Amino acid sequence: MSIVNADILREWRHEFHRQPETAFEEHHTSARIVEILDAAGISRVTGLGGGTGVVAWVDGRHGGDRAIGLRADIDALDVSEANAFAHASQRPGKMHACGHDGHTTMLLGGACALAESPDFAGRVYFIFQPAEENEGGGRVMVEEGLFERFPMEAVYGVHNWPGMALGEAAVHDSAVMAAFDVFTVKLTGSGCHAAMPHLGKDVVLAACQLVNQLQGIVSREIPAHQTAVMSVTQFHAGDAFNVMPETVELCGTVRCFDGELRDYLEARFGQAIAATADFHGLKASIDYQSRYPATLNTPAEAQRCAEVLTAMPDIRQVHRELPPSMASEDFAFMLQQRPGAYIWLGNGTDSAALHNPKYDFNDALAPIGVAYWIALVKALLSKR
Repeated sequence: MSIVNADILREWRHEFHRQPETAFEEHHTSARIVEILDAAGISRVTGLGGGTGVVAWVDGRHGGDRAIGLRADIDALDVSEANAFAHASQRPGKMHACGHDGHTTMLLGGACALAESPDFAGRVYFIFQPAEENEGGGRVMVEEGLFERFPMEAVYGVHNWPGMALGEAAVHDSAVMAAFDVFTVKLTGSGCHAAMPHLGKDVVLAACQLVNQLQGIVSREIPAHQTAVMSVTQFHAGDAFNVMPETVELCGTVRCFDGELRDYLEARFGQAIAATADFHGLKASIDYQSRYPATLNTPAEAQRCAEVLTAMPDIRQVHRELPPSMASEDFAFMLQQRPGAYIWLGNGTDSAALHNPKYDFNDALAPIGVAYWIALVKALLSKR
């Protein structure tokens, strides 16, 4: 009997879900991945990607010197789970709210199945990557020499997609996920009694105007056919009813797909801050960080993925024209170094959204994901 079946996949996935770990702290998760790989006799290297990443590999029985990489993210989020089922998070304030427990399970299942029946030519690397959520574990693995140490011609990834029916998939020819920047702006004026605002420099008024002005950069300066988002998500000021605060802090994110547009938005952002501060007589400091690049598939690899999915009996429809997501993915760092493709697999139309405290990965998707990895490997590393 095969080591990989729906019951085993569910057991693994529920175990990962009960023990969520966030960026670079995935020690239990990494150790359990290694246990499963070792039980299947699969070669692996640990301690990667800041300490918790794992790369394993399986060689095909038909020889060959080609190699590809398959990647899964293994980290959870700082979210308090609102589900009450038996496999709910046992770690307060942490939760697998994005389905990385399912991604890890699917890649483990694919690795074990291919090790059991390595009917292909070449080598498959299985990349278990930490810290996808905000902290750039993919960048860390690349900077550590992932592709030099484990040479591969292309790399592939999968994400579950709530709202898309189980048995459906989406493949993009190029842009899949947006670039991801974050900012913190601090405006400093002079505080005063709220009844006498003329005696101070009003940072709250300036910050409110600034929020509106930043929206104008996207809505009035960017052509409608170019997609961009600039969102202020935090506003911190004052702690009393009758005091005009001396400082205000704004935080948020900027997202787009085009590199030149990304540079333009950053430049205009800085100009808007400086102009507003000057008008109100304030001092301004800006911490603007470029986090993830846009996730861009290469067309040839995307086409092969679509062909593989179309031929799978468990896949009823492959969407080729869905718009990309404004969310971001650090798999982008790997796609900057190697050709490849990042696809979406439907998690079900009744699934809670990603990063929602009620979210749960659909266990019925795990066998489909394993089947996809197996079919992709056999298509790309054919023994012919």
